[in-house]
Amino acid sequence: MPTVAQSQSSTETDWVSRFADEVIAESERRAPGKPVVVASGLSPSGPIHLGNLREVMTPHLVADEIRRRGHTVRHLISWDDYDRYRKVPGGVAGIDESWAEHIGKPLTSVPAPAGSAYPNWAEHFKAAMTESLAALGVEYDPISQTEQYLAGTYREQILHAMRHRADIDAILDRYRTKKDPAAGGKGGKKPQQKKVDEAELEAEAGSGAASEDDGSGGSAGYFPYKPYCGNCEKDLTTVTSYDDDTTELNYTCTACGFAETVRLSEFNRGKLVWKVDWPMRWAYEGVIFEPSGVDHSSPGSSFVVGGQIVREIFGGVQPIGPMYAFVGISGMAKMSSSKGGVPTPADALKIMEAPLLRWLYARRRPNQSFKIAFDQEIQRLYDEWDSLERKVADGTVLPADAAAYSRAVGTAAGELPRTPRPLPYRTLASVADITAGAEDQTLRILSELDPANPLTSLDEARPRLDRAENWITTQVPAEARTIVRDEPDKDLLGSLDDEGRESLRLLLEGLDTHWSLDGLTTLVYGVPKVLAGLEPDAKPTPELKTAQRSFFALLYRLLVSRDTGPRLPTLLLAVGADRVRRLLGA
Repeated sequence: MPTVAQSQSSTETDWVSRFADEVIAESERRAPGKPVVVASGLSPSGPIHLGNLREVMTPHLVADEIRRRGHTVRHLISWDDYDRYRKVPGGVAGIDESWAEHIGKPLTSVPAPAGSAYPNWAEHFKAAMTESLAALGVEYDPISQTEQYLAGTYREQILHAMRHRADIDAILDRYRTKKDPAAGGKGGKKPQQKKVDEAELEAEAGSGAASEDDGSGGSAGYFPYKPYCGNCEKDLTTVTSYDDDTTELNYTCTACGFAETVRLSEFNRGKLVWKVDWPMRWAYEGVIFEPSGVDHSSPGSSFVVGGQIVREIFGGVQPIGPMYAFVGISGMAKMSSSKGGVPTPADALKIMEAPLLRWLYARRRPNQSFKIAFDQEIQRLYDEWDSLERKVADGTVLPADAAAYSRAVGTAAGELPRTPRPLPYRTLASVADITAGAEDQTLRILSELDPANPLTSLDEARPRLDRAENWITTQVPAEARTIVRDEPDKDLLGSLDDEGRESLRLLLEGLDTHWSLDGLTTLVYGVPKVLAGLEPDAKPTPELKTAQRSFFALLYRLLVSRDTGPRLPTLLLAVGADRVRRLLGA
């Protein structure tokens, strides 16, 4: 294994450092002497899942690297809580189909699920994410878009967009699906162009298709602003007229029939449509870096169109915006926040420590997809993490891996809490499985793992122990749990041949002198070797591996009435020497 020094020259700088270099240089070019601004946007329309977390972790990691270099950084997280409530998500506790009556209202005007301690839908779903971000060490400046719009913060930007609505419409028109002249006017379409998205359609609903330029402002039917109804609060409204000089705006509501005339220079109950709202904020906030998902990066999508709108309408510059790939869950397809039941950061933090979750996002480039394990794969992930920690300790880690590890265990503000004695996760899970969380039994077993350096308190193994216990109780099906036999299987013991009885004798004979995790590992793997006339440390052959598997299956059947189970050394420690002797017929 090469050392850090040996591999430094041939190993590429990690992705976070590369983006930090680029962002610092761009910030100094655009806004010298000012804080570097990076941004994320989250919509609390339902549970904020682990795919959404990448929207935050990507700029967080870059911002944190910039802070480590001594620069002042603002990581803005815009809570898009003034977005419309689009549909009732499935699988969310405390709601039913009656919430459909609120579709079209701002998220902050929708009641929270039944039993919630929060005042509205948006605050309910923001709360869990806010708590998770604190646990993950994410430093940010929160911005409520409800507060921004209702306070009139964007008034000048809104009026500017309305004055330039024909120009915005022309930009959007470049991406609309339309007749292809080459097709002879018979409805041929430009296959490379994407249809307008829902937000754009909402802006035009009921006001007619965008018209040809009439010579005095053009596209009079298109308005980039949507008022929320003054009667029913929904955005199912149609702007029927607007006067640039007086800012007088007329609208009607298709939901309740309400009509109103307002002065947009004084009116705050509405918002710009998404494809205009996003680039407006880039310019207003001076955002240098903001990633977006793959669904925002195709031709005609919000990010692509926004780049033209921010430049041509608002006089700003599009942020450096890497595309990030989807985050999956073992055994699950792409996550969608419109459906309930998808794992959230809070769910992940119940079964894994914060540094491990940070590491999963830090070690992969944004355009690389990855999965977060809620199944048995979590044990392998923890093994990989512990191996990385050992390489860091002995100086054999590669530079990019060392950087990802450093970003996982702490931030510019300091290290995250960690487990004092990080025992193997799979061992802790096995012990939690066998003991069903009984602390006295758990401490007895864990203290015997390494008799030369015994664990004296369960606090030494926390919080990793708690995470492993949560994984066993919430993610492992009841039928897969381990139940140790109460009585010996006399029928099986009585059916053993001479070789089977001798294998048990050798195991029981060596229990006392091998009573530790390492010792029992040597013993259970060594018994079949001794039976074959070999030394206990002999290298296994294919035949020997077959014999070992048969021996292991016998022990599992005698101890837990199954052919498989937790790692045998851990299982033997958990069962205890006296009970092992009794169940194995001693």
